[in-house]
Amino acid sequence: MAAVVGAAVLALVVTACGGGDSAAGDGQDTKPVAVTEEQLAKLPDATTHGDLEQAPADPAKGDTSGSKDGTGTVLHPKQAVAVYDKPSGKPFAKLPTKQISSPTWVPVIAEKGDWAQILLPTRPNGASGWVHTTDETVEEARNDFAVTVHRDDFTLEITEKGEQIGEWTIGVGKDEHPTPTGRQYIIASIEEQVNDYSPIVLPLSYHSESHETYGGGPGTVGIHTWPDNSFVGKANSDGCIRVTKEALDELVKLPLGTIVEVV
Repeated sequence: MAAVVGAAVLALVVTACGGGDSAAGDGQDTKPVAVTEEQLAKLPDATTHGDLEQAPADPAKGDTSGSKDGTGTVLHPKQAVAVYDKPSGKPFAKLPTKQISSPTWVPVIAEKGDWAQILLPTRPNGASGWVHTTDETVEEARNDFAVTVHRDDFTLEITEKGEQIGEWTIGVGKDEHPTPTGRQYIIASIEEQVNDYSPIVLPLSYHSESHETYGGGPGTVGIHTWPDNSFVGKANSDGCIRVTKEALDELVKLPLGTIVEVV
C-alpha cells in the first residue's frame, strides 16, 4: 500500500497588496502591511496541496547535520492569517485554520520582534514565511519534543528537551523514491478508515521528490505502520517512513507541529 499519503487517506481525520521594509528596517516592532478580507481570500492557501514557489526557503534547508534549530514554539491561526515573505514585507499566502482536517499547528523557527518565521506544509519542500503574532488571531504554545530520522541507519528517535525518550528501527524510501531529507513537521493525524496498513497516518510537511502525485493526492510524505515488520531496517517504501506499532503509539502522542528532522 501507499508509502505516500493518497487523496482518499487525506480526506479522513483522527489529526493583498505588496509592501516594503519598515522605516526601522528590521521589522522588530512593525505592523504588517494591511490586508483586506477580499485580498486575504484571494491569497493561495498554505496547505499540503499548495505550491508556493515564491515562499522563502527554510534557512536550514540543505543542512544535513541534524541540528534542531528553532524556538520550541508552535503556532495556531485561530482564523486564516496572511503569510509574508519577510517582516513587514509582501503577503504571498494565507495560513488556514486546518490542515487536511486537523487544526493547523506550525513550528516557529525564528522570531524577530512581533514576527515569527514558520515552516509551511506546501511545495517546494522547505517553504517558510512570516506571520505577525501580536493580534488575537494567533495562538502560541510550547513544544519541547522533536523527532530525528537517520535514513542511512534506519533509526527514528524522539527527544524531549534534547533528551532521548525513545528510539526504533524503521523503514525508509527505496533508492528511486527516497525519503526526502530536511526539517519537516507533523501536519495532521489521520485515523485510517479505507486501508488497513496503518490505524493512524501522520502526514508530514514535505512531499516526495520523485512522485508529483500519489494515489490521487499531492505526494505528501507520511509516517505510518505496515501489516508486518518486513520493512524494518530496509529502504523499501515509496518515500514514507514506516514504523513499528510501538513507535507509532509514541509518535501519535506528539503535538501537531512537532519537527521531524530527516538526515
